[in-house]
Order: sequence, then C-alpha cells, then structure tokens
Amino acid sequence: MSRLLFLPFLLLSWAASAAQVEHIRVWQAPDRTRLVLDLSAATVFDAFTITKPDRVVIDLVRTRVTGSLVLPAQVKGRILGLRQGTRNNGQDLRLVLDLVHGLKLRKALLPPHAPYGHRLVIDLLETAAELPTPVAPIPPSLPAPITGATGAPAPPQTRAASGKYVIAIDAGHGGEDVGAIGPRGTYEKNVVLAVARELASLINQEPDMRAVLTRDGDYYVDLRDRMVRARKHRADLFVSVHADAFQNRRVRGSSVYVLSHGGATSEAGRWLAERENAADLVGGVTLDDKDHQVRSVLLDLSQTASLEASLDVAENVLGALRRVGAVHRTQVQAAGFMVLKSPDIPSLLVETAFISNPAEEQQLRDEKFRRNLAGAIRDGVKAYFHSQPLPGQRYAQGRRHMVTQGDTLTGIAQRYEVSTQQILAANNRREQTVRLGEVLRIP
Repeated sequence: MSRLLFLPFLLLSWAASAAQVEHIRVWQAPDRTRLVLDLSAATVFDAFTITKPDRVVIDLVRTRVTGSLVLPAQVKGRILGLRQGTRNNGQDLRLVLDLVHGLKLRKALLPPHAPYGHRLVIDLLETAAELPTPVAPIPPSLPAPITGATGAPAPPQTRAASGKYVIAIDAGHGGEDVGAIGPRGTYEKNVVLAVARELASLINQEPDMRAVLTRDGDYYVDLRDRMVRARKHRADLFVSVHADAFQNRRVRGSSVYVLSHGGATSEAGRWLAERENAADLVGGVTLDDKDHQVRSVLLDLSQTASLEASLDVAENVLGALRRVGAVHRTQVQAAGFMVLKSPDIPSLLVETAFISNPAEEQQLRDEKFRRNLAGAIRDGVKAYFHSQPLPGQRYAQGRRHMVTQGDTLTGIAQRYEVSTQQILAANNRREQTVRLGEVLRIP
C-alpha cells in the first residue's frame, strides 16, 4: 500500500521537473534558417542530421509539449514540415524537421536572458556549394524591400568599377534579438530596419553612391558577420542604425558613435594574433606574407586612416541630425561597439532616438519622421564623400585622397590634374613616398 501511495508523488515530481516546450519561433535569412524552442527549464538534448531523405532530428530529455507544435506559415524554402513524437515511455520528446535539401547544423542551449527564458537554438546553414534564392520574411508593419538593396548577395564591385561609393547600412538586432522595447511595445529591430531601408533608398537615388544592407528582413546577423558582409561588398563606409533606450524615459535625442581607441587596440591585437585574419585584406594589402612587425604597421596605418575618416563623417551626420530633432550628445561619442571594429572601413553607429522615451517612440513609429532621419544621415554621408572625389570627378574644395595599394604620388597627381609639388605643399611634406592608408589633401 505504501508503494502505491508513493507512486503519485513520483509522478508529480517528474511532472514538476520536466521541461515544457512553450513556443517555437523561426526566422529565415538569405544563408540560414534559425529555429528557437522556448523552454520552461533547461534540459538535456541532442540534434543531428540524417540523409535520404534529408532531415534534422532533435531529441529533448524529460521534455514535453502540450498539443502539437506548428511552424509559422511563412516558413518555406528549406523546411518541408515538422513532426513530433515521444520516446522512452513518453518521457522524452523527439522533433523531426523534413528538409528540402541537406543543410549544416549548428545548435546551442541558451540560459535565460531578458526578455527570454531558456532557449534551444537550432541554426540550419546553407553549404557553400548550394545557396538557393534567399527568402526573407518582412514584418507586415514595415515597407516592402528596396530594389537593389536586398538581403541577397550582390556581386561585389570596387568603387572604381562601379563609379560609386558603396555604403553598407546595418540595421541593428533582428530575429529573436528584438533590441530595446518602447513603452508601447515597439521593437527596436523593426524601426531601425525601416530607417535602414529608407536610407538605402535615398542613397541609391544619389548618382555617386550605392547602398547595400547587411540584413533586409527579420533575422539576426552575427556582429562580426555584419563587418564581413560589408567587406565582401568592398564598402567605403559602414553605418549601423539603432534606437537607444534608458531607464529614465525623459532622456531623448540622437547620438553618433565611432570606435574608441581602446576598441581599436583590442581589435588590432585580435587580427594580429589569430591565424585566419592573416589572409584578410587590410587597406587592399594581404597580411599573410608579412612578418609580425610589418603586419602591425600596416594594420595601424589602416586603422588610423579609418578612424580619422569615421570621425569626419560622424561629425557631418551629427550636424545633419540636429536639423531633424534633438541630439542627446553635442559631440561624436567613442565606444567599443563590435560592429565598428573593421580596420579598413570607416564606420559609425547612429542612435536615431530613444525608443524608451514615449514621444520619441511615437516618432519612430511615424514614416515621415523615419524618412527625415534617413535624409539627415544621407546628407551627412553625402557631405563627407563630396570631399572625397571619385576617379574622374573633382570638387572645388576639401578634396582628399586615401592611399590604397598601387598608388604613387605621380599617379595621384595625374588623377586630380595637379602637380606633385602642389600635393607636397598642401600636405606640408617633402618626401614623395606615399604610405598605405594615409589621407592626402588635394589642392
């Protein structure tokens, strides 16, 4: 009798300790699909792929689900369907994803991090040999994608080949990373994507500029991957768009950030220490055949020129933002944001407004205000690049040239139709040797 009485307590104890699958969320990116299972508690799991036919199996120990899990209607392109069942006398849960074709698998069980609890994250990655047409679901509250600035990878072009400056526009957050949340429940990831698309549209209307987006849908892009995407497009400038938040809801205004010297120093150490970075391009020169000292000098030259250019364009953007509304800081700020650490691309991060401020949250929800913000950023970028003439183009004042691989003083002088002596005088120098990454004033 005592054993029979004890059995219900065992069952209750198992039920209390079992994890529950509460939600399933899916995001599609051009190169991957991310599936997130929201769990009531941590659990032991395994996930693996099977071929013929292609599918992914996910086993969760002592885990259950109420009812049937249903994939969102917009999921297509890679996943054919989801099946579920139990194992080990109903104690364990098995999920099976039927795939269109074989995919690489990446998996992680994440601890709680506001606003989420325990999560099992499954990434299905395209192989390098097989990349189908990307599918990027667009939130219904946002405008349609901009022609020519989609998440699909475009053939990279140099500035000389395209005749245009390439501006990489990075909408912060995305997918399960919603960013800051406004008092009315507005997600930062949505409003910054809308601003980024508007900015891309305005930039693409300029005859000497072309925009590319690091993301053009509701999916997450790793922070370093955002820099990699900009480099693949050989971007001349990287602009990351965000919407700030603070505990004090009265705080308001725009801010503009560039990389701090501390952030630059730590990133330089990482590039020089890690083997895979030795083959990356820095200012147009590969580092894999240079000794440590030469690599360090080249990287320092490239970083110095990029930081100077970043500060110049950031000041132009901050000045233009003053004409749209309040600015939180009257000067450009410096911080160690990961997305600003590309050593060879001038980069800035724009906090468009405080989404935590009720009035500014309402403005960010307004299409006209977002267009004005994008217009101000475009104006600042345009003002900067109009002091950096393209090959074959000349502006009356403020011309500068950043030295890249293969440049000589004679060649630069011929390009801008001035003499070498005029360039030397404008830069207060005598030596005719030019250094990679340095910025020359052109008279």
